[in-house]
Amino acid sequence: MQNGVSRKRRPKSPNIQVYRPQLTSVLSIANRISGVVASVGAVGLVFWLLAAANGEESYRYAQWMLASPFGQAGLALFVFALLFHLCGGIRHLVWDAGFGFELATIYVSGWSVVVASVVLTVVVWGSARLLIQQ
Repeated sequence: MQNGVSRKRRPKSPNIQVYRPQLTSVLSIANRISGVVASVGAVGLVFWLLAAANGEESYRYAQWMLASPFGQAGLALFVFALLFHLCGGIRHLVWDAGFGFELATIYVSGWSVVVASVVLTVVVWGSARLLIQQ
């Protein structure tokens, strides 16, 4: 109690506990997460290439891992993260050119990133599945 008045312990600056999430903040956080997931996926790609270079037994094991449900989920997540990060990067390039700062445009471009990422992931994943079956 200070000067006879009790004070609540509040954060010193606004943070995630004060504001409700908005599309712009969620996409910003998701873009950072997708960058990390894409980086981890790139390391997985290097391991796959090393397995291929190491010989038939290593490559067969890597292929078995990728064909497992866990491997398939990881590949799908990697593809989505890569495409989400790409679409977000294109959005930022448009902003760097000085366009798209109106509030309505920000929301349209944000949702466009989400929709384009999902659609592109389905197209890439579907195309890859068709090529593998041939």
